Amino acid sequence: MPDDGPNPICAFAVSSDGIPQPITLPADLQSLVKPDRYIRLHFAVGEPEFEAWLTRQVPMTVVKALIESETRPRCDPLEEGLILNLRGVNMNPGAEADDMVSVRLWITEGLIISARVRKVWAVDAIRQKMLTGKGPSTVTAFMAELAHGPTKRISKVTLTLVEETDTFEEHALSPSKALASELAGLRQSVIKLRRFVRPQTEAIAELAGGQVWPLEPHSASLLLDTANQTVRVMEELEATSDRLQAVQDHLDMLHMSALGRNSYVLSIVAAIFLPLGFLTGLFGINVGGMPGVEADYGFWAVSVGSVLIGVILFIVFRQLKWL
Repeated sequence: MPDDGPNPICAFAVSSDGIPQPITLPADLQSLVKPDRYIRLHFAVGEPEFEAWLTRQVPMTVVKALIESETRPRCDPLEEGLILNLRGVNMNPGAEADDMVSVRLWITEGLIISARVRKVWAVDAIRQKMLTGKGPSTVTAFMAELAHGPTKRISKVTLTLVEETDTFEEHALSPSKALASELAGLRQSVIKLRRFVRPQTEAIAELAGGQVWPLEPHSASLLLDTANQTVRVMEELEATSDRLQAVQDHLDMLHMSALGRNSYVLSIVAAIFLPLGFLTGLFGINVGGMPGVEADYGFWAVSVGSVLIGVILFIVFRQLKWL
């Protein structure tokens, strides 16, 4: 590695029979490219000197695509090569799986340069495999294996979300106070996955179609299977989102029903006590001529009359089926 160059996460020259050999990073990358092998380089975007070194090796449009801070899945021909961005679930310690991580790749006939901000376990799995002395034998095989890895992990996370949704549907029949907050968190996870899985479905389908890059039979078969699996994952996420919305609507209905019932009870209580309040207010005025002021039975007469009025109103409301 030159003194002014970046420190790659891995650097291999992979022969046509899939045997990788570690290499040092040269000042001129094109000097390593040969017909009987491909070069595999992987970097951290934040690595010092990475951008400066990359600028000397590839066109500026490729540099911008590899170092941009926010990416979305894509598969586009660019500068006599291919830009492939993929997303995977975040399996790093202490991270949320739905906080998806990305890998950016610049691919030509004999060269694969990839970069990431956070560790992508599907990429690292290929690196670990190469360290054992075996890797994808061609550039196309590498792309097929790389696309399959994140999709398999996304599928597992999606299955977990589906199972959690099943549990929420069961608990929605007897909701608790914590259910609403937990439901909001689950819906947010589904939304985050859908945000990137949808364009990733399109990117992998584009790659599997064979129009942007010529495919070997085995790689084409694996990519088609991966594209189909990605579509199924997207359908599961769409269905899960709809089911969670139905659970949310049910909880909202129960909440509104409880509010309406409580308001109705308060209205009935107010209707019973309204005439009683009027009666006690009327007898509480201090003016001359009030009947029963001097009578010993006056208080008890008003009290009994108030009770009778309350009972009569209660019976009337029961007859009218308001209670």
